[in-house]
Amino acid sequence: MLKIPSISDAEKLIEEKLGGWFDVVISHIPNFIVAVIIAIVFSILARFLGSMMRNVLRRSLDSQQIADLMASIFKMIVLCVGLFVALDFIGLKGTVTSLLAGAGIVGLAIGFAFQDMTENLIAGIAMGIRKPFKTGDVIKTDDVFGNVRSINLRNTLIENFYGQLILVPNKILFRNVLRNYSTLGVRRIEVPVGISYGDDPELAAEVIVKKINEFDFVIKQDETAVYAEGFGDSSVNLLVWFWIKYPGEADFMTVRHKAIVAVKQALSDADISIPFPIRTLDFGIKGGEKLDAMITEKRQHSEQ
Repeated sequence: MLKIPSISDAEKLIEEKLGGWFDVVISHIPNFIVAVIIAIVFSILARFLGSMMRNVLRRSLDSQQIADLMASIFKMIVLCVGLFVALDFIGLKGTVTSLLAGAGIVGLAIGFAFQDMTENLIAGIAMGIRKPFKTGDVIKTDDVFGNVRSINLRNTLIENFYGQLILVPNKILFRNVLRNYSTLGVRRIEVPVGISYGDDPELAAEVIVKKINEFDFVIKQDETAVYAEGFGDSSVNLLVWFWIKYPGEADFMTVRHKAIVAVKQALSDADISIPFPIRTLDFGIKGGEKLDAMITEKRQHSEQ
């Protein structure tokens, strides 16, 4: 038979429990004070180290946003370490384990929910560390070609040569082939030209190189060259190569325009022709019959 405790027994039990809890609290007060001190110390340490990290990253990275983000992440890591040490010091190991497990689950859920944003963010941080380009550089990737105007954590602003601003996600710049035309500070210009089969390619190369090297914007003049590229339908195709500073005072379109005009002028002065497209017509099953011969023969038949 179940015995119901009396009021006095219940009061005694409550007193014992409260007394036990009070003793536990009293015994843990020193640990609690030490845990608070640990939390305060780590808070001050996180602020100091975060500020120092931010200054170092701002000097080494082009984007202040990336530097501030990485410094904030570092600061949060220091704070979390201090919190876990403080909780463990007062005997809450289970709480520490639960917090770590919960943080992992929450982080995984956020990663799946914001996968695209997270990927751009990670790509932005990686590019901030690797620095494949900086503000003002001329870059090309896929269909985007222009000057870098600004770089942030999720995307990069590029102004193309048509005066349009293009916002490119960082993951695209990080994944795909990226050409940076400003890193080396030089660029090679190629100008194709064709001369007639009756002219000398060596002479054409000589006069073209001499004419191109007269421009002040041409550098590495000993590497200015003209190569025979192949045989065309009506011409021997040549390829003119020369180097310029890039970006420089003379822009790419102006330089190429002047080079084309100069090549035409050099060939004209040397009496070397740039032929129009030519078609030779052969008549007969096996060819070889000339058009004038066929016309003469036809006239003779008509006169008879």
